[in-house]
Amino acid sequence: MPPPRISLTSVSPDAVRRPADSPPLFPLPIPKYMEQVYWWAYIHPRSVRLFEHEFLINAILFGNYDRLCGAMLDAMGDTVQGRVLQIACAYGDLTPRLRERLTPDATLDVIDILPIQLTSLAEKMPADPRVTLSQGDSSSLAFPDASFDTACMYFLLHEQPEHVRRATIAEAFRVVKPGGKIVLIDYHRPAALHPMRPLLRGIFHWLEPFAIDLWTHGIEAYFPADIAPASVEKTTYFGGVYQRLVLTR
Repeated sequence: MPPPRISLTSVSPDAVRRPADSPPLFPLPIPKYMEQVYWWAYIHPRSVRLFEHEFLINAILFGNYDRLCGAMLDAMGDTVQGRVLQIACAYGDLTPRLRERLTPDATLDVIDILPIQLTSLAEKMPADPRVTLSQGDSSSLAFPDASFDTACMYFLLHEQPEHVRRATIAEAFRVVKPGGKIVLIDYHRPAALHPMRPLLRGIFHWLEPFAIDLWTHGIEAYFPADIAPASVEKTTYFGGVYQRLVLTR
């Protein structure tokens, strides 16, 4: 099968014939915390193939996958205009569904630090000149200030240590235009008597050690001190287990 035709940066280096003196296609190193904590979920090729099954993603989210994808897309609008930035790839069909909402003159940039995630996403996407996939560090985005109309993150912040999380949010604020929108979907502190609370605490302890931060503090606690959003709309789902924040820059 030929490599997907979205952009050169969406394809594994092994799939591209390039001159020997070309700069590396994926020049950024994988963060140590990703290699140490999340190798089983995002880096190992077998894991990537496994987690791309929608039934498994839905099971992990207690049947809420489609609901949460819909919540993110609805916050962005039935038709999505302007320049859009998705910070980090997502398993499942979120990005293909977002692409379908783009107006003819809109664009979508998707960045991720992991080449294998970009390649996996490229395989799910039809050829579309409006869509670009490239390696990028969420905590140090290679885009100018105020260069996007909308940015979104789907279950990214709970996977990051605090200093990276703070930098990621600050970068999202930096690259979105004043009056633009930032949409976040992530974990949230569940209700005190939620039946899944003990199970989630155990999962976080063993597999996702940074996620418990979002039980201790709201995402708002990680906003940059020198920038306040014009508005914050917060919605919780499934007894408080998940949250959506819609920030107007």
